[in-house]
Amino acid sequence: MRTVLQIPMTTDLKNNALNAAKNMGFSSLQEAVRVILNKLASKSLKLSFEENIIPLSSKNEKAYINIDKDFQQNKNTHTAKDINDLMKQLNAS
Repeated sequence: MRTVLQIPMTTDLKNNALNAAKNMGFSSLQEAVRVILNKLASKSLKLSFEENIIPLSSKNEKAYINIDKDFQQNKNTHTAKDINDLMKQLNAS
């Protein structure tokens, strides 16, 4: 007996997942989901998540280095003595 699983998602998510599944060697998104569900059902699914870190451009890296130096030297920073002082500083800009 077969059943249908419906999963609401955006078109972008579906298209991106389909491309990723095909890049991983699956013939379709449905095949990828079936493999994952079979492994989940047999308790043999192991998940691992890795963060894809995108390096900064050299221009942005230099900017962040300069910002960090400013913080260390208390340059271009402001200190508020209480919430009213903070709001006054924020509204002054």
